[in-house]
Amino acid sequence: MKRFTRYVMRVGVLLALLLAGCGRTALMNHFAPQADQQAARGYIDLLRQHKFNQIEKAIDPSIRTATLHDKLAEMAAALPPQNPVSVKIVGANSFSSSGITERNLTFEYQFPHRWMLINIALRKRNGVTTIIGFRVKALPNSLENLNRFSLSGKGILQYVVLALAAMAVLVSIYALVLCVRTRIVRRKWLWIVFILCGVGKVSINWATGQWGFMPISIQIFSAGAFAQLYGPWILSVSFPLGAVLFLLRRKRLADAPPPTLSSTNH
Repeated sequence: MKRFTRYVMRVGVLLALLLAGCGRTALMNHFAPQADQQAARGYIDLLRQHKFNQIEKAIDPSIRTATLHDKLAEMAAALPPQNPVSVKIVGANSFSSSGITERNLTFEYQFPHRWMLINIALRKRNGVTTIIGFRVKALPNSLENLNRFSLSGKGILQYVVLALAAMAVLVSIYALVLCVRTRIVRRKWLWIVFILCGVGKVSINWATGQWGFMPISIQIFSAGAFAQLYGPWILSVSFPLGAVLFLLRRKRLADAPPPTLSSTNH
């Protein structure tokens, strides 16, 4: 019951933030406490300053290797020497169990001529914080621009999925309207539910073109679009089986005679 209450409260806070018009950064700050962000950025600053010994002291024994110093030097060399123009958190998730809390934080650093994505994972146990992950990646642009929905520069498969998704929605809506307006004697509400659901799902990452297929899946209106904060749009399309079957059988359903009541004389 306590877990459910915390979950409801968390959803309520998120809805309040959205309704209040808060941006992505405000939502990220809700998931990542400022203390953890400051600790993570402190280690990133040490990396930029090439103070590897201080970072190595905080490395968790589970990831400590003989080549650790070389890897830190390699990551530091990838970072521009200039001070960042802006820094914002673009990814955050956490896990807690048996007195251990792990937070995985991702920051986007904008330098004068370059964008960098820096990920750091922290583990807190018995009041001691250690580093369990550290990665640096160069970006050609900001994540917001890279993952922005745009019709230009996409592959054929992306356009095909987009077109099929639009067609599936239109077919579902058309069949739904016809079903509501058609006089069906038996189980009309079942047909409405059936029309609303598409079966199977093909999804595609709009930014990268990576696709996936789920044969066992149900999707309302046979299409969907979803994007995480600062993440790419994921488009999906399902086969509008209910809508297609209704359109094929509509005339027969409308012509079906009403059920008759039979009585038996004693």
